[in-house]
Amino acid sequence: MTLPEAPAGRRFGYRLLGPVFDYILHLRPAEWPIMTAHTLVGYVLAVGWAGLWRGEELGPLLLGLVAWVVLLNGGTLALNSAFDQDEGDIGYLRAPPPPPRHLAVAAFLLMAAGQGLALLLPPLFCWTYAVCFILSVLYSVPPIRLKAVAGLDWLINMWGFGTLTPLAGLAVTGLAPGPVLRLVLLAFCPLFAALYPLTQLYQYEEDRRRGDRTLALVLGMGLSLRVALGGVLLAFGLFGYAAYLSAWGQSPHAMVRWAMLGVALVAWLRVLVPWLRDYPIRAPEDHQRGMYEALGAWAVTDIAVLAAWSW
Repeated sequence: MTLPEAPAGRRFGYRLLGPVFDYILHLRPAEWPIMTAHTLVGYVLAVGWAGLWRGEELGPLLLGLVAWVVLLNGGTLALNSAFDQDEGDIGYLRAPPPPPRHLAVAAFLLMAAGQGLALLLPPLFCWTYAVCFILSVLYSVPPIRLKAVAGLDWLINMWGFGTLTPLAGLAVTGLAPGPVLRLVLLAFCPLFAALYPLTQLYQYEEDRRRGDRTLALVLGMGLSLRVALGGVLLAFGLFGYAAYLSAWGQSPHAMVRWAMLGVALVAWLRVLVPWLRDYPIRAPEDHQRGMYEALGAWAVTDIAVLAAWSW
């Protein structure tokens, strides 16, 4: 990549850091706000909005975010890039530069450094980090490379990002989730099970050429979208059951809480129903746009969950 071909932000990065900037790009910092927000869901569920404003456990939270978002998540994505050798756009990075020669080693060292930081935090966070560290290596690195094993890649992501990420945010507080919060965290597992195949549809043909048996390729586009719709409905069923256990009927804000969950469900349906109807005529860039719309629905869900259970 030459500087004149790169966007202004990248030109500045290359002027400032030179070839090292390739490593930073493959950490995919564009995803860090999304990962930070989902991690914060667990933290706010634990301490409430009042605890957030008071800055309760702020030091452990900041340390946990650096470890989880930058070192573990960024390292995982870079490790993935090192072995994928993608030629087209990848998630959160358009027109990626060729992976640097030592990207895999650098990514592993970052993840290991995050495990070191995790030792300074409560045991639940440390163990959650260790589990995801191991899964990240198994996911990306040959010869195991579970990313290329349809179904196992799905399981790793639905638990890792869906449930364990907000659990990590909760764990930095040193608190353990009660029955309702465990159910809320569990609901994010089928929700990410819905999102995951949507992230693969725009790379459908490239993955086929490379020989990766991704979940979307095994299921096909139509079934992938139906599975996504089923995952969303299951997730909101679990949210609804958690709401029932929360005895919202005794709260003066019960209708507002139910309405927030309803808004989040509608946000998902507005993405998935037209996509399921039109997928045979959608181009790869349309599928990519649908993926980012689904990420928007995810963000709405995070906000709805916090509005429902944190005040």
